[in-house]
Amino acid sequence: MGFWYLLLLLIGIVLIIVGAMKKGVSAEVKAVILLFVIGILFIVVSIVLLMPGSSDVIAELLKLE
Repeated sequence: MGFWYLLLLLIGIVLIIVGAMKKGVSAEVKAVILLFVIGILFIVVSIVLLMPGSSDVIAELLKLE
């Protein structure tokens, strides 16, 4: 499962880089903001999931036994 978390982290970083490289201020602004938000979300989620004990926290949040 760590592979998928790392992949999520890398996708988030790529989305932030793509969002930062966009220089247009036309209709692409919404897409750039969306790329930044999704990228940051992916990075935060993957870092939380890569932390030790994250499976226990997720199981507690989802009320899994």
